[in-house]
Amino acid sequence: MKICIIIPAFNESKYLDSVLQSFINQSIQPIRIVVVDDNSTDNTFSIAKNYANKFDWITVIKNKSSENHQPGEKIINAFYFGLNSIDINKFELIGKFDADIIIPENYFENIIKLFISKNKTGIAGGNLYIKKEGKWIFEQISNKKKVRGPIKLYRKECFQQIGGLKKSIGWDTVDELLAKYHVWEVCTDESLHVKHLKPTGANYSKFSKYKQGEAFYKMRYGFWITFIASAKLAVNKKSFSFFVNCLQGYFKSKFSKLPFIVSEKEGVFIRELRWKGIKNKIF
Repeated sequence: MKICIIIPAFNESKYLDSVLQSFINQSIQPIRIVVVDDNSTDNTFSIAKNYANKFDWITVIKNKSSENHQPGEKIINAFYFGLNSIDINKFELIGKFDADIIIPENYFENIIKLFISKNKTGIAGGNLYIKKEGKWIFEQISNKKKVRGPIKLYRKECFQQIGGLKKSIGWDTVDELLAKYHVWEVCTDESLHVKHLKPTGANYSKFSKYKQGEAFYKMRYGFWITFIASAKLAVNKKSFSFFVNCLQGYFKSKFSKLPFIVSEKEGVFIRELRWKGIKNKIF
């Protein structure tokens, strides 16, 4: 299956060399990798350009954006800047990968098997691991059945049917919910341990603390699902302030009447799916 990977990169000179090398070392390589230098102020572009000069299936382009690392919109804008530079019709799988991950050598070989084995597999990936006290451990801010934002691979038909990626915080949750709404499956290969070189949120600004609650609002979770989801994440992060910030973000968004990123009908489906998951875990 023909794969195109878009890699938004903002000031990733510390990691980018190792990241791109892990793509080169794949048993099955992507047909195209597009590195989007998202207004970096370090050597990100020159490192990517060095690889582009050596490998004709790697390209690098520059995007101008804010240096403020807000979750959601910034990275997705960069992703689309890269996606618009290629002909999507030439590929069967579209990937949005971060510039701070190292994938195992059999990554794409195994992921392709997931897509081939089930023609309704719409999104697939491995699991993220972070280094703590010298050991690589599962980054436990979600479960192992979720494909995390830094390693998203989409079947093109699924990507198009869900309307692509939302330019908003919550994009990497709502994509899977909308995939299920359109009767696609989300599959993970838990044997694929991807090294996440920076913990999630490491570069977020202090103004980002309300963003998770904003995401819950925009996905039409409603108050009680937001309350439960916020509490669960706060426990995983061992942070009561995170819980409070989530609820504040939800109500700030509600009072500001921010636009939703799903339709009313999709919202009904999402709430029913979330309640079903909650009840299954309780009972």
